Amino acid sequence: MDDLEKYIEKRKNSSPGFEIGFERGYDQFKIGVTLRMAREEAGLTQEELAIRLLTKKSAISRIENHA
Repeated sequence: MDDLEKYIEKRKNSSPGFEIGFERGYDQFKIGVTLRMAREEAGLTQEELAIRLLTKKSAISRIENHA
């Protein structure tokens, strides 16, 4: 276990709110990474994907960049 993992574990144990926020943020991060990988594998730009999903490029960007 590296220092970052130790720190995260320590914070989770000392603060239930931290654990909830951390897990939620990590899930959103994974969704963004998965979306970007699938979009790139399909050979689509963010704009092209947004058109197909009837949304805006900025929405795709926010998801992919975890904003």
